Order: sequence, then C-alpha cells, then structure tokens
Amino acid sequence: MSSASLRLGEPHLTRETHQQHGLPVGRILLDIGALTSDQLAQALALQARSGAPVEEVALAEGMITRDQLALARARHHAALHVSRSSTPPDPDLAGILPVAFCLEHSVVPWARIGDATLIATARPDTFDTVRAQLPEALQPAIMGLTSEQDVHTTLAEWHSDALRDAAETRVPEHLSCRSLNRTTGLRMGPLVLGAVMLAALIYDARMFFAALALWATVSLILAATLKIAAFAAHFKGTPPVHPAPRFFHRPKVSMLVPLFRETGIALDLIDRLKALHYPKAQLDVVLVLEEEDSQTRDLLDRSDLPNWMRVIAVPKGEITTKPRALNYALNFCASPIIGIWDAEDAPAPDQIDRVVAHFAQAAPDVGCLQGILDFYNPQANWLSRCFAVEYATWFRVILPGLSRLGFAIPLGGTTVFFRRSALEAVHGWDAHNVTEDADLGMRLARFGYRTELVQTTTGEEACNRLWPWVRQRSRWLKGYMVTYLAHMRHPLRLLRDLGAWKFLGFQLFFVTTISQFLLAPVLWTFWLVLLGWAHPLDSWVSAQAIVQVGLAFLLAEVTSILIGLFAVARTSHRGLTWWVPTLALYFPLGCVAAYKGLAELILAPFYWDKTSHGASPPS
Repeated sequence: MSSASLRLGEPHLTRETHQQHGLPVGRILLDIGALTSDQLAQALALQARSGAPVEEVALAEGMITRDQLALARARHHAALHVSRSSTPPDPDLAGILPVAFCLEHSVVPWARIGDATLIATARPDTFDTVRAQLPEALQPAIMGLTSEQDVHTTLAEWHSDALRDAAETRVPEHLSCRSLNRTTGLRMGPLVLGAVMLAALIYDARMFFAALALWATVSLILAATLKIAAFAAHFKGTPPVHPAPRFFHRPKVSMLVPLFRETGIALDLIDRLKALHYPKAQLDVVLVLEEEDSQTRDLLDRSDLPNWMRVIAVPKGEITTKPRALNYALNFCASPIIGIWDAEDAPAPDQIDRVVAHFAQAAPDVGCLQGILDFYNPQANWLSRCFAVEYATWFRVILPGLSRLGFAIPLGGTTVFFRRSALEAVHGWDAHNVTEDADLGMRLARFGYRTELVQTTTGEEACNRLWPWVRQRSRWLKGYMVTYLAHMRHPLRLLRDLGAWKFLGFQLFFVTTISQFLLAPVLWTFWLVLLGWAHPLDSWVSAQAIVQVGLAFLLAEVTSILIGLFAVARTSHRGLTWWVPTLALYFPLGCVAAYKGLAELILAPFYWDKTSHGASPPS
C-alpha cells in the first residue's frame, strides 16, 4: 500500500483538524452525531456501575458501532482512522512483528507511509509503550486507530497456521497426553495388559477371576470410603463470600462458548446470555466455532448479535476438539478472568457477579472457581432423572467435599472460571485430551493453584437418549484413563508436584472410578449370594467371606442412595426423590461406556465423540 493511497483514500483517513484533539471521546461521539444527548446521559449513568469508559458502555449497549468508536478515538488522539473495509492492511507487513506481540498489545503493522510505518492499534492509551518496543525497521512509527475486531481479523488471517499449531501444542509435551504414544505406549500398554490377562484367564480362569474380584472389592471399599469422607467434609463451613457492592468497578470477563454444529440451540443460547446482569461493557462473550461449521456460522451471521458478543472461527487442524478451540480463542481475549460455558447452558443471571466478587476476596493461589451444574430437563424420562440425581450428588456434595478435604478436584467442562494469569501459567488446555477439564484441574494443582466452589448454578440439557448417553460417558471415561496415564508417566514428579495428600487423592479418585466401571460385572456376581444362589468362588473362598463381600457391595449401594437422597433434597427437583434408588439400574450403563472408552483408548485416543444438543427442551 503506497502513501499516495492513504492520502487520496477516504476523507476520514487524512489527519483531522485539531479542533477535537483531546476532547472526551463521548463528546466527540456526540459532535459527529454517533450519540444523542439522551444516549450519552444513559451511558454515563451505566458507567457508574461498570467503571468502563463511557464510549465502551455506549458500544456495548448498541448505541454506536465499532468503527464510530475507532473514529472518535482517532480524533481524540489526532491520529489516522483506518479499517479493513476502507483501507485494507498491507499483507507484505504480515511477518514483520511476532503475532504474540501483536495480540498482547492489540496492534497491526498496517501500511508504509514514505519512510514511516503506520501501526494500527485498538488501544491508543498504550501506544507510546508499544512504539518504544518496535524494531528499528518500523521506525518512525505512526499511530493509526482501528477497531479491535479489525486487529483480530487481520492477525487471524495472516497467522492462521501458526495460531492453529500453537493451539494444538500449547501444553508442553511432557505434560500433554499427545506424547503418550511415543513415551509410554498408549496403544501398546492396554494391548500388553490385555494379552497378559488373557493368558492368565487361559492358564487358570478361577484364579484370574479371584484376582479381579479381590481388586474390585478393594476398589469398591476405597471408593465408598472416599465418598463418605467427601460427604462428611462437605459440611465443613467456609467463609461467606459477600456480593459485590452496587457500584463496585467490575473487571472485564471473557466467556468462551464453544459451538460445533449447534444450529438447533444457538439462538436460544444467545437469548439466555442476554439475561445476564453483569455490565455489558465489561462482558466479552466469544462464540467459538470450527472453520468447517458453515451452518452455525451462517446462522450467527444472520442474527443480530449484541456488540458484547463476537464470533471466532478456529482453523481446521489435525484434531477437532473443544480444548483446541479454547486454546485458539484464548489468544484473542485480554480479560483478567476467563470463563467457559457450553452451547446448551443457561447460567444464573447473577453468575458472573458472584464469580467476580468471589475472586476479589479469594487468596492469590485460588486460580479457578467451579460453579454448580444442574439440568433444566430432568423430567424428560428416566435417564434424565437419574442423570440429574447423579449431578446433584457430584456438584452439591462430593465435589465440595473433595475440595474441603484438600484434594485436587477434576473440573467440570462448563461454568468454570480462571484467573487468566493462572490459566497461562499452567499452559491452558491440552488440545488432545477429550476430558480436558479433569486434566486441567490436576495441572492447576500441580502448579500450586487451588480450585474453590462458587455458589452459582448453570442449567444444562441432560442427555436422555440411551446411545448418545453412552457415547458421552465413554468420552468422559476415556479421558479419565488418558489423564491418569498422562500424569502418571513420572509418578515421583507427580508426587513432588502434588504433595503426598493430593497424590493420594489423585490415586483414590482416578483408580477407583476407572476400576469400578470396568470391574462392575465382577461385583455383580455377588448379587447371586444375596439372592441365595451359588457364587463362582464358592470352592475357593469361605461362604462367610463371600457373604461379607456381598454385604459390602450392598452397603456401598445403600450409601450411594442415601447421599443421593440428601443431594436431591438440596435442589429444586424434589420430585426426583423416588427415583434415587433406581440408580442401581442406571450406573451399569456406565460399564458399557467404559469398555467403549477403553476400546477407543487403543484405537482412537484423541477422537472427540460429540454430544448432540437440542433434543430435549426444558421440563
């Protein structure tokens, strides 16, 4: 792009007169007719609550456009205003600055003007600092003003391959599961174990079954003990978190919402998010799409998104996973707090206010907050009722209990919020892990961060169709297996990172969870004894021992039912109480999912078996 093209282009690209230089941006917006007096007064009133600049309040509320804001800021700073539509950036300058530097400072080398370089920015207040860090080849540097959207679009266009590759490898190889194939034999390990077990079965089937029964019993007792301990610990009081003052200046919060083929619920999601109470000028909702998902993109392009929502398309890569999409989108977010919602979520309207207030009062080592997940369609059928009971038990009893016991907790995939500094310190999400939330929870603990529970609820759609439920659960269990293998590559290093107590909690949670689902058929044989039938181990083990194991199995089931009843009583789903005992028929479905996940662990460890949404409306 030549200097002549800038001089002879759109009139607003020439340097404006100095009449408006230094005037408040709100006043300039009023002068150029972008705002009315009433709108400016309204923006000033809203500014008192958010603490954001009045012009950003006006943008978030839809009073002005991004280009109008950039033009007003350009006049305030007596700088050039550029945009992709009127004067596209010069692609010959694409590689002249590192993309990480450009993203951090929201700048783009836009054009050459004689011997000078026009550097477009969306943050003019920090440009002097940026100018001092520019290489000599770009000096003298002239500031130009553009919208942050144009900065991001340009950088995504110029550096697509680099940003895509970085999203897939953000977590170092020694912490990521992507290297398991090479370092510990992700595929060979289960195959070798399976071969050994088959040989043992052929050599002495009864001894083999006895060994499995012994381990199944031990893991059952350990799992029940952990559950009882978590139940008891969850009663332990925690300091109350007070809501933020009415005129507390809220920080900027970026909420990442991954969408993939969600045309059936995308518009409902937008309506739900519009109900949020958090000041829109400090809210940045990022709808993260896959580049190949043209249907969802077309739907969103036709919809009237508010200015505090934006769309980011993730370039196609070797894998298509939610954590890869999150890593990519994180590049384009500068907020100090980063949160995650799923496509079908219905968060409480005051959720972000509660999160921000909690972070403001939390200790510096609290890097993450986990909210409560619930379902808005629990009455759809038996499967959704049991799913709702399971979630009530996990998020309202077990997870708070594990946290108060001082264990590292596996995160949920949604309604989870991070201090950006903590998220970057632990290298973001592992793009290859299909249960990225559990892995990230462990990595936060390894880096010295704590996760606390925040009292806010998000409604989700319970998967209430049999095979989709199995597919979803198989992905979760496969991810648990992958997460365990990834972190146990170097057990002593894990022990050193977590400390003895958290290391114990890590073993108890993952080993018992995986073992219980895989060895469930072995435990089911003890129902035979309770029903008065003979057990396969009758000739090897005393009848009294077999009965005791059967009673332990029964006691574990009763414990789960009692905790489930307690958990349901703490929700609004009181009608589910009568369905809690039927969990004895619900959890066996997880056994099918576990073996599907184990097969995928060997054949397709990084395959993301996506759950379809929109099949069940709110009850």
